[in-house]
Amino acid sequence: MSGLPLLPAGPIPAIASGGAEWMLFGDRAWSVTIPGIGLTLTGRAVLLACVTLAVLALSGAAVALAHKAELRERWMTWAIIVPVVGLPIWAGKGTTALLAAALSAQATRELARLARLPRAETLLLLLLAVAYPVSAWLSPSLLALAPVMVLVCALPAVLQGDSADGLRRASITGFASVWICWSLAHLVVLWHDAFLIAFAAAAADVAAWCGGTGLRRFAWARRPLSPLSPNKTVGGLAGALTGTVVVLALLGALSLGAVVAIGVGGVLGDLLESLIKRTAGVKDAGDWLPGFGGLLDRVDSLLLVLPLAAVLA
Repeated sequence: MSGLPLLPAGPIPAIASGGAEWMLFGDRAWSVTIPGIGLTLTGRAVLLACVTLAVLALSGAAVALAHKAELRERWMTWAIIVPVVGLPIWAGKGTTALLAAALSAQATRELARLARLPRAETLLLLLLAVAYPVSAWLSPSLLALAPVMVLVCALPAVLQGDSADGLRRASITGFASVWICWSLAHLVVLWHDAFLIAFAAAAADVAAWCGGTGLRRFAWARRPLSPLSPNKTVGGLAGALTGTVVVLALLGALSLGAVVAIGVGGVLGDLLESLIKRTAGVKDAGDWLPGFGGLLDRVDSLLLVLPLAAVLA
């Protein structure tokens, strides 16, 4: 499978300002073939793979020394997530579209359960969960139909004449069609940068926790960003922004737009999901991922990060 269209020869689209190649050591002369599946990684993909494996190894050692079952469970989940997400993105746009569709379908199922959506709306969202990523792959211009599809999401309630609960059903379904299905399709739109953005968003989540914990002795840092989630504080936001700047700088992808998209977008994405869970009266969106809850709990930050990165970065 050598020669997969992972990295085009010559200059690549830049996430950093100035049009420069966005990855330190991003020379396409770097090349590694993964044994067993024959997938060839070149340039920036090699660096990202090496950095990811190094982070997993170091964090694994720290978790082993901590002797905490919860941390071990979370680390094992991350060890599974990395190849499940990374390999499809590195393989090409088509496999990235399949990944986005799978993530979107599971996240949609969790939201439909939390919001108690009827079967008709759930099936419509599952259809869009597949249609948006496939459109992003084969005909990206179709993503511009998202506002129209928000209105289409009201059809089940309208056709059933549901005047009692129809507005709530239509509103939640239309919101989910953009928040989950359309947003995750941007994994395909941002294919060249998708793994870097996901990596940086995950690092920003960790940095937000560190900032919220390490700065809590300061009154300003303890101030909640919203009553929806007292654990999301100004200190956590400061940590997320700092972590985003550090990670993007180390990877040669630093730009103001990328920092805002990942650092601010990730925190706002967490708060948006907190609104959904608080309304539903639950702590987690599901129990699909050991140590994290549901898939929606894991991708919530990306649901704002991805479209913001497409516009700002």
